[in-house]
Amino acid sequence: MKWLMLLLAGIFEIVWAVAMKYSNGFSVLIPSIITAVTYILSAVFLALALKHLPLNLAYIIWVAFGIIGTSILGGLLFNEKLTLLQVISIILIIIGVIGLKVFAKQV
Repeated sequence: MKWLMLLLAGIFEIVWAVAMKYSNGFSVLIPSIITAVTYILSAVFLALALKHLPLNLAYIIWVAFGIIGTSILGGLLFNEKLTLLQVISIILIIIGVIGLKVFAKQV
């Protein structure tokens, strides 16, 4: 259940970031509301995951999930381009998260 909570926190993090882009600086109502609600949901689910996971592991996975998700959606929804070095950096983040999980003590 702790991993499901962290997954939901990560999904809501991506949703609020994308909704914030659509909100145009909080000048568009519906995306602004979605941003606020999913921001809170992301924090709530992260807090629930933190009850059972170490902070360093949970937070880095949450952040990495957001980085990877928003990078992909930025390209798909907003035609944002990533350079080769940015793609390599994202791959290194993924490798780092996997390393943290693999070498974590019985989490």
